[in-house]
Amino acid sequence: MSIISLIIKREFISKVRNKSFVVMTFLSPLLFVAVTVFISYLSSMKADTKRIAIHDASGVFVHELVAQNHKDGEYKYVDLSLIDVLYLKDSIANQSYEGLLLIPDEGDATTFENKIQFIANTSPSISFIENVQDVIGKKITQLNLQKAHLDTLAIRNAQSHVVLNLAKISGEETVKGLNEIKIFIGGAFGYLVMMFIIMYGNMVMRSVIEEKTNRIIEIIISSVKPFHLMIGKIVGTSLAGILQFLIWSILGLSIITFASYFLGVNVGPTARISPEMMSQGQNEFVSTVQMYILEIWNLPIASILLGFIVYFVGGYFLYSSFYAAIGAAVDNQTDSQQFLLPIIMPLVLSVYIGFFSVVNDPNGTIAVVFSMIPLTSPIVMLMRIPFGVPLWQIAISVTILFGTFFGVVWFAAKIYRVGILMYGKKPSWKELYRWLKYTG
Repeated sequence: MSIISLIIKREFISKVRNKSFVVMTFLSPLLFVAVTVFISYLSSMKADTKRIAIHDASGVFVHELVAQNHKDGEYKYVDLSLIDVLYLKDSIANQSYEGLLLIPDEGDATTFENKIQFIANTSPSISFIENVQDVIGKKITQLNLQKAHLDTLAIRNAQSHVVLNLAKISGEETVKGLNEIKIFIGGAFGYLVMMFIIMYGNMVMRSVIEEKTNRIIEIIISSVKPFHLMIGKIVGTSLAGILQFLIWSILGLSIITFASYFLGVNVGPTARISPEMMSQGQNEFVSTVQMYILEIWNLPIASILLGFIVYFVGGYFLYSSFYAAIGAAVDNQTDSQQFLLPIIMPLVLSVYIGFFSVVNDPNGTIAVVFSMIPLTSPIVMLMRIPFGVPLWQIAISVTILFGTFFGVVWFAAKIYRVGILMYGKKPSWKELYRWLKYTG
């Protein structure tokens, strides 16, 4: 056991003392914030205005569409009903206009449903199509009501728009974006686990390949068993990852605590906005930020952080066993590419399942099943925890994950002990299978 602890200490210190580790530990959060701000800025930018020519022979819809110019800055509708259609089509071909909305004169505007055309060089966006259909549909509906001699003004006044006020059982008000907060936190932690597994798994693989290429491994295994060496590398590198995450957690909680104090959110067993801040007249933006910070503090933060460590360790142990075995089987990183795809695919699948299944139904069958499968549970379960997961499901998931690790590490060790001393031969899947059966 003392030999394994020495290997763990060596791997941990070599990773932590690396300049890139220190730089990325403090630079990565800044880069993440910068990228988030940059993406938000790009989403807030208005797209280039596209001019849409309208040829409305009926004269019924053109005014409704032109009125949209004040509501939607992305498209500008131009009334060219008096210009010949052939000339307008040439203008579309010459890219003078983005497209031509061609409305015929059928006499009765209520029969236009399938007779309006949009002509363009490229396919329009879905939002544009839906907007045009909505405007024309509302106009036809209004004409149908008038044709039936119904009072359209009375119908419009009778329509109502309902807004739900969200509250908890305790009576506290909550924000409408609470679900988005859980999605963001779960998605961020799940994606972080995937990146950590890939990044630190590659570190283990590169370390094994480097020692194997330099023939240092021949000296090391003269006094250390290959299995102990592999376990030491895996555990030592995982401790470096946990240290990095703890530093990020302390920085993140410090920032949230400072923001809470500045905005008057009292942090305690039950976070709440201070009465002094509530009595002051706050603008809508500040009030919204207060509510979001309040909801973040009311999330199971301890469970999320603890779950991240447990699932990162379990997922990393599981996948790094594969990475270590691959590093021992090949002589360079180029040869390792054929074996990496089956490892990365479950991680990518986990992210897609998380964003397309967990987000819509965190306690659904798909989400629950994939949070139990060990190859996908480190990411899928982390995305579910902010929504609230029964303790028994977490216990079963963790048990299966670590049980699978012990089984995988046994097979990986058989490949590791044979491949670590194999040189000059590009291994195949068939070769790896033979190494698993090797008992010498």
